[in-house]
Order: sequence, then C-alpha cells, then structure tokens
Amino acid sequence: MTSQLDPTKLKLADSHARKEILFRMAVTGDRLLVGGSDAIVHDIDLAAEPTKDVRQLSEHRGYVSGCVAHGNTLISGAYDGKLIWWNIETAEVIQVKAAHCRWVRNLAISNDGALVASVSDDMDCHVWDLQSGQKIRTLRGHADKTPQHFPSMLYAVAFSNDGLHLATADRIGKMIVWSLETGEKAAEFTAEKMYTWDPKQRIHSIGGIRSLAFSPDDRLLASGGIGHIGNIDHLGALARVEIFDWSKNERVHEFAGDKHKGLVEQIRFAPNGQWLMAIGGDNGGFIQFYDLEKGEILWQDKAPMHVHDVWMDDQQIVAVGHQRIAVWKPAT
Repeated sequence: MTSQLDPTKLKLADSHARKEILFRMAVTGDRLLVGGSDAIVHDIDLAAEPTKDVRQLSEHRGYVSGCVAHGNTLISGAYDGKLIWWNIETAEVIQVKAAHCRWVRNLAISNDGALVASVSDDMDCHVWDLQSGQKIRTLRGHADKTPQHFPSMLYAVAFSNDGLHLATADRIGKMIVWSLETGEKAAEFTAEKMYTWDPKQRIHSIGGIRSLAFSPDDRLLASGGIGHIGNIDHLGALARVEIFDWSKNERVHEFAGDKHKGLVEQIRFAPNGQWLMAIGGDNGGFIQFYDLEKGEILWQDKAPMHVHDVWMDDQQIVAVGHQRIAVWKPAT
C-alpha cells in the first residue's frame, strides 16, 4: 500500500441490500467471501452485482462467524463448532475439522498466511497450520464462567504483525497476549468498563470485548466493545475503544464515544499508526476514526446497518452486516 485513506474525506458511496446477516468476510480482489446467518459462505462479486451470489459454499450448520483466506484457500468457522478448509477456485471442501465443542466466534490469520487461530464459547483458542490443517497448540487462560457464575464467551482474537504474539479477549473484558513460540502468557489485563452485570432486573450480563487489533509496530493493542449499559435488553450504551501498551500493562487511550451506540465489532489501525477505525452498531450502525496523537474523534458517520466486519485499502472501505453491504470512498 503506497498511500492510505484520508478519513476526513470519506463518504458513503454504495449500499446494497441482502437477505441475510453477514458476519465475517475474506477478500480476494473484488470478491467477498462472506459468512452468513443462513449457514452459507456467500461468494459475492462487489464489482458486479453485490445483491447476487456468484456461488454459495454450504457445508456448515449454523451461523458462519469466521472467514479467513490465503492464496486459494478459505477457512470458515461456525456455530456448529466446525472449521472447513475450502478450495476457493473450485468451491470444493478440502477438509473439515470438529474444532470446538461450542460456537466458533471468530478466526484470525497471521500476516504471512501460515497460521490461523480460532476462538469459541468453549473458551479455547486453537492455533492451526493453514496448509496442513494440523493443530499446533491450544491456548487456554480465560475463565469458563463470569464472576457471577454465568457462562463466558471468547469473542475476539488477533495476531501481532510480526507473528510472535496472539491476543484473545472475552465476555468480561479480559485480554491475554500469548507468546506463540512458548504458548505462555506474555501479558494479561482487563477493560472492566466493557462488561455490564445487572444483579436486580434481569440477573444477566452483557458486553465483552468484540474486537482486537495490534498497532503496526505491535506496541499497542486496541480493544473494542461497549460501555456500561443501563438496560441490558438493548445495546443502549456508547461504543467504546480502549488501547493498551500491552508489554507495560498500561492503558494509553480511552475513547468512551460521544453519540454512536452499540458494539465495536471491528477495529483497524492506519498503516502508519496515526489513526484507528472502529465500526459496529446496535439497531443501526456507525463508523468512527480516532486521532491517536490528539486522543480525539477524527471523523464519524452513520452506517446503514449494524456492521459486523470491515475491509479497507487505500481506495475504499467495505463493510458487511445486518442485511446489507456498505462502501465508503473518498469524496470527489
């Protein structure tokens, strides 16, 4: 990438309706390989007709909530606990792994395409060799239960850019940074304000960290979620981002939001590390950019849906979510 987007000059350029909820995507050229609520990986040509599928990859049973790709290989993970390796060119199944005993919440892929990590409601993080499909190690350090003895979930996972570390995050806002070489914990800390427990009305909790990202130099770890919620039946709290200097266990930024409510489903650093993008939603959606030098919101806009995943290059931002695909481009 020779340049990068200027967040202050973006505008919503396209919005395409879909029938399903789109959770996670992998991008190859203009093709989006997107996991849906209908248990299908949808092969969508963004440059042609984003409302219609080129192909449908259908072997899962339940929400497809993880998609990563490298070369001609796609890996998908779903509510059924399975990971499926696909040949992108032929849409054929290469292999199927009964990877987890509960919902696979998310997948991540290392920068070199060698490793894939999966996280699940069984609270395990598995690291896989992408080419062979062999499990390299299991990382387990998050509690099965919340402090109130309810089931927890392992929502988010991210590789460091240098491939030396992996971060995981759960329902109560706990983050662990792991050494991939040894499988041991390198750091551990919690964003307490991203977890809400209602001990009176609903006897229930909500929140958790839904997204993680390392800065380009791997010094910082950003986490996205939601602030304290008054009514836990709804996502009625401001979107929240906290950034840590993870090796020092220090919080260096805390963006509590100013008007957009809901979960921060995905976060992305600028290639030069100057800003951070956060995207997500509740009933509606939002896109926000934070100036990391000034510690303030740089630019923000409504999204036409609750966004679950996003991809960007120096020409556009493509987001998928509740029954819609949205595209932001520089204003001309």
